[in-house]
Amino acid sequence: MYNKILVAYNGTPESRLALQECIRLAPDASTQIHLLAVVIPPPYLLVGEYAAAAVLSMEEGLNAEKEKIRQELSDGCILFRNAGLSVTTHIEVGEPANVIQELVEKLGIDLVIVGHSRQKPLALRWWRGSMDALLIEKIRCSILIAADPHYGVHE
Repeated sequence: MYNKILVAYNGTPESRLALQECIRLAPDASTQIHLLAVVIPPPYLLVGEYAAAAVLSMEEGLNAEKEKIRQELSDGCILFRNAGLSVTTHIEVGEPANVIQELVEKLGIDLVIVGHSRQKPLALRWWRGSMDALLIEKIRCSILIAADPHYGVHE
């Protein structure tokens, strides 16, 4: 039995599969479930006199993205609550693999659940950090990969 579960969620169909996998595990009331959304800051260089305007623009963009992700997290919480589970939400800014690693260590997580799209070679959003550091190499707990079991099945 897992005591602390971290579910990576961003509102995509793949991340909704991660929510559903967590519910399928049927954790009991003592299990701590953490729902994580990561806002990735835009990569650009600040130069010269445009630095102040760029910082302001970036801050506005991050705030808008955080507000959008808050709604996504709210939808995820409703799904968990309808299944009788309580959840703690986290909105973080950074590289997803690094943020997941930090929360795993900080919270003592023993299972991470991420969604995977079979349409892509890897679910790069969650799996790869900068410099190709794989999530699986960064964290020291179990990982459950939620994927659509019907993708690619022809009837």
